[in-house]
Amino acid sequence: VFTGNSNADSVVHHKLLHSMKARFLRFVPLKWNVSGRIGLRVEVFGCSYKSDIADFDGRSSLLYRFNQKLMSTFKDVVSLKFKSMQGDGVLFHGEGQRGDYITLELQKGKLSLHINLGDSNLHFSNSHTSVTLGSLLDDQHWHSVLIERFNKQVNFTVDKHTQHFRTKGESDHLDIDYELSFGGIPVPGKPGTFQRKNFHGCIENLYYNGVNIIDLAKRRKPQIYTVGNVTFSCSEPQIVPITFVSASRSYLLLPGTPQIDGLSVSFQFRTWNKDGLLLFTELSENSGPLLVYLHSGRLTLLIQKETKNPVEINEGTNLHDGLWHSVNINARRHRITLTLDNNAATASHATTVSRIYSGNSYYFGGCPDNFTNSQCLNPITAFQGCMRLIFIDNQPKDLILVQQGSLGNFSDLHIDLCGIKDRCLPNYCEHGGKCSQSWTTFYCDCNDTGYKGATCHNSIYEQSCEAYRHQGKTSGFFYIDSDGSGPLGPLRVFCNITGDKIWTAVQHNNTGLTRVQGADPEKPYTMSFNYNSSAEQLEAMINSAEYCEQEAAYHCKKSRLLNTPNGMPFAWWVGRANEKHLYWGGSLPGIQQCACGLEESCLDMRYFCNCDADREEWTNDTGLLAFKDHLPVTQIVITDTNRSNSEAAWKIGPLRCYGDRQFWNAASFNTEASYLHFPAVHAEVSTDISFFFKTAAVSGVFLENLGIKDFIRVEISSPKEITFSIDVGNGPTEATVQSPTPLNDNQWHYVRAERNLKQTSLQVDRLPKKVLEAPAEGHFRLQLNSQLFVG
Repeated sequence: VFTGNSNADSVVHHKLLHSMKARFLRFVPLKWNVSGRIGLRVEVFGCSYKSDIADFDGRSSLLYRFNQKLMSTFKDVVSLKFKSMQGDGVLFHGEGQRGDYITLELQKGKLSLHINLGDSNLHFSNSHTSVTLGSLLDDQHWHSVLIERFNKQVNFTVDKHTQHFRTKGESDHLDIDYELSFGGIPVPGKPGTFQRKNFHGCIENLYYNGVNIIDLAKRRKPQIYTVGNVTFSCSEPQIVPITFVSASRSYLLLPGTPQIDGLSVSFQFRTWNKDGLLLFTELSENSGPLLVYLHSGRLTLLIQKETKNPVEINEGTNLHDGLWHSVNINARRHRITLTLDNNAATASHATTVSRIYSGNSYYFGGCPDNFTNSQCLNPITAFQGCMRLIFIDNQPKDLILVQQGSLGNFSDLHIDLCGIKDRCLPNYCEHGGKCSQSWTTFYCDCNDTGYKGATCHNSIYEQSCEAYRHQGKTSGFFYIDSDGSGPLGPLRVFCNITGDKIWTAVQHNNTGLTRVQGADPEKPYTMSFNYNSSAEQLEAMINSAEYCEQEAAYHCKKSRLLNTPNGMPFAWWVGRANEKHLYWGGSLPGIQQCACGLEESCLDMRYFCNCDADREEWTNDTGLLAFKDHLPVTQIVITDTNRSNSEAAWKIGPLRCYGDRQFWNAASFNTEASYLHFPAVHAEVSTDISFFFKTAAVSGVFLENLGIKDFIRVEISSPKEITFSIDVGNGPTEATVQSPTPLNDNQWHYVRAERNLKQTSLQVDRLPKKVLEAPAEGHFRLQLNSQLFVG
């Protein structure tokens, strides 16, 4: 909804959140200018566009016959646009005798691509791949689809959302027999074919591997066989939806024919809200009010007679799933029937004591504020969502007449528009949080993610053992999250919080002493280490530590280690980035030696390792690997225990680190002109900033990053106030925390500012957190392009 100008010649600009492609622009006036005359002047620029359209009626399809019996492809590209009447239907399908198939179909308003390459055993599901994309695609708007497959790699794009995936199974090529069908699966009962609905709607610019299918069909080429009735223009049934905008004031009043024996009302609705009044009518002849409403996602029909027991029928579950649901209410004499989604088999019936006579007014979606003559009951809240195809006494109601003011009455409706949107696509809940939604906003369920907050952005764990010590914790197992709110998950470590140095230890699956025999260069012995974490998590932990080490011990009896001073090593270890290392514990990178070689204390001075002396009695080389960039040890390889009396035993200790380089890093800003600058903050959807400060100044900016119009700034605005200001395009907002005591007392104070799609917040020390809710509609991407200035 855009506000226009209020005079004759000022121009009002509205920049859209997303770029759009359109062939038609339609303006729906919602309110007229109260003072003065009505006028509209618009300038639109467009480009030439080629369009081939086919209209499928739900029983028709186009078959594209191949020149040869079998089409075997390594590469496929399918592109099309579609507009659908229904939430289910097959857009295209092809299959082969060996079990290969490719199917694109609408399922409950989402688009699913099923693909199976070269797996003849259809009962094994290991090579079936299904990917679902999009949502609410049955909204009678055009949607574009592009499928690109090269061998096993598939790119599936729906309306600019792309999913990249690899198909399962062995084969790289798709074998399809005879034909591809578009708009449905024409011959049911073929092997591997499923009973699925045909597509009902329009398809435009349909290309398969460069072939314009609809153009061939138009020109009646022999490659195309038409099943049923396919026409080449998009016949638009005029279905007029309406949107109930307000959660309190929206309603639609339609007249009925009073005193008819019985009652007949039907309509379709779609919503994300669990609760809402769908219909209220006062029955004639003192039969009482009849209500139909959603309660916790179930449909309830209620006839509330004061004297008798109320009649209640419940139907369905989870009806707030965003899909269209149809409701039919029929009453004759004493019997009333509620049918949901045209499923007569599950219709519910009830009998009433008194006969049912229709009323003269039907209120849809809610009740007007000034309702007096008979109490329009609203047991819960008003309905927020869309309705269409309203029939009363088996007569369709023309909602355009309502819009023009010649039928019924209404308030806070958008007519000829269904304003539903899926706020969980894309999912803005971070770190695997589950998204759910209502009509106006979305919610994140952060359970079992290790994160908290409105969008599961903040880690519930500290970044290091050092931080746990500052909270007064004692030694034990903890989860640490080295990159805080970043993409890496939490890691379980042991924190040793006893001495001055706080040690962090990560165990692997093999810290004991392990004996090795019978290994030679042809048959090497290898052992890989699993730390129950990803390489990125360990790397982040090591990078933020001051010092890290792992003990490496090699006990040998006639088993050489590095084969020094000048041979190929008989043992080595693999570290980070899968690199092979030829130095041993206690030595330095790039020097093929053990600790005794550096210290010149080996058993035999001609060798640089004790084990390289190759003696018959046990000895060992033991030391610490402490070059951080090579840790952790991920594998050890041993190749010299295959001679007679030859034996070895090795031990690689846990990864141990101390010191948190992120915790202890400070900068002093001694003049007003001093600052640090960094690259721009890239945090379009969510960002958090935290720091400690101490100052004697009355005010000052801590940090600031500007965009063309967007910006973020954190400052001490007065001795008792910290302010976090941000603009993402909806105008500047400010979160301010006021402290009872001055903050410029030269003591350390903690500040944490966060912004996500749902809220902007500011925390200072242990003071109450200031939270501002973000608007449900509007700009949400923070776009900064200058440098980040600190201080």
